[in-house]
Formats: sequence, structure tokens, C-alpha cells
Amino acid sequence: MHLSAWATLAVLAVYLWTGYNAGKARVTYKVSAPSMDGPPEFLRAIRVQANTLEQLPLVLAPLWMCAWFLGDMWAAAGGVLWCIGRIVYALAYYKFPPSRATGYLISLIACAGLMGGTVVGLLLR
Repeated sequence: MHLSAWATLAVLAVYLWTGYNAGKARVTYKVSAPSMDGPPEFLRAIRVQANTLEQLPLVLAPLWMCAWFLGDMWAAAGGVLWCIGRIVYALAYYKFPPSRATGYLISLIACAGLMGGTVVGLLLR
């Protein structure tokens, strides 16, 4: 399941990237902790990071269940697709929040695919 391990590292790298961007925005816009209020650019960075954190259980648990029950390649593909979706989501949200839907949809499809793959794998056993 080495491909799923790589995909998991990629998922975590995307989360670290959003966390870095949120921290950078905190410094750039001089928003001292624990404040969560600031200019729109800061709020967008914080919201991207928070939303990505909220998505982690929806991708990591089914990624590993899919790897176990259906196959490593299918699970890794879902994990990589999620990463692509999250990056598209983040870049769109940073620039113009209403344009984030495409990236969100890609990551949602990846999560649904991983859950569906788990179900298929379970049914085949």
C-alpha cells in the first residue's frame, strides 16, 4: 500500500501548505493570535485552512479503507484527485471566493469515490 502512503503524505502536504498560507496571512496582515478577525485576505486564508482541516477525516479514513478493501492504486488515485481539488479550491478562494466551487466539487467527488470504492471492495469480499 505504498501508493496510498504517498497519497496520504500528499494530502498532509496540502494541509500544511494551507496552514502555512494562513500563518503567513496572519503575519502579513498583522492579526495577532488568538484573533480570527482581520481583512478579507486574512479571512480567506483562515477559511481555506479550516475547511481543509474539516475535509481531512473525509479523505483519510476512506482512502485507507479503499486501499485495504479495493486496492492501493484506486485509493491513491482518489487521494491525488482530492489534493488537486483542494489546491484548485484554495487558489480560487484566495483570489475570488465565489469561484471556489469547482475545486470543492473535485475534492467532494474524490471523497465520494473513495467511499464508493470501499463499498465495492467490501461487497466483492
